[in-house]
Amino acid sequence: MIRLHEIGKTYYLTKVEIQALRAITLEIQRGEFVSIMGPSGSGKSTLLNILGVLDLPTSGAYYLEGVDITHLRDKELAQIRNRHFGFIFQSYNLFPELTALENVMVPMMYARRPKSERLARAKELLEQVEMAHRLDHFPNQLSGGEQQRVAIARALANNPTLLLADEPTGNLATEQSAEIMSILQRLNEQGTTVVMVTHDPRISAYGKRLVRLQDGVITADGPAERSA
Repeated sequence: MIRLHEIGKTYYLTKVEIQALRAITLEIQRGEFVSIMGPSGSGKSTLLNILGVLDLPTSGAYYLEGVDITHLRDKELAQIRNRHFGFIFQSYNLFPELTALENVMVPMMYARRPKSERLARAKELLEQVEMAHRLDHFPNQLSGGEQQRVAIARALANNPTLLLADEPTGNLATEQSAEIMSILQRLNEQGTTVVMVTHDPRISAYGKRLVRLQDGVITADGPAERSA
């Protein structure tokens, strides 16, 4: 489904060159649940942003469904993001002036889906994440765990090829974290491909495959280490 070949990413801060990623080669198959783990500054969020086409590599090639998308124009990349990827962030990134239901409908508006279809799909997804009873609530009326459930529903709105989660439990207590990870596991079991960044070994164990990053390089790639 996705193949990265010799991906590099360099940032320039004043006169300092920072190599965030170095010659990353990685394949992700449909239906996988991949955890990407590494210390702060290892390049894991940069890698996730490149996977989701939120950022572009400095070198190398990115193949999506066999097509090299590395040098597409911004408009084409935006269409790919909306069609293929769903994003879950540590800080939820919900619109504060919109209800839970309206937040979930936003990606479908950009996809120009009919209003009746948007409404039905949003209600269905909020029920799927056990938030149907809170659909008329605003983000400041929801707990952190509830906001993340809404964010997951929003990420699923356009039936993405790949769900990308950046520290999805980073702001949550242990019990809420377990609930969110159970939802992601269930989605994966139902066929959704999930790639998740985390620094927490307990959270990474929910995945089936573990990719370790250190200083912008993949140091290990294999089955996830299950918690005892």
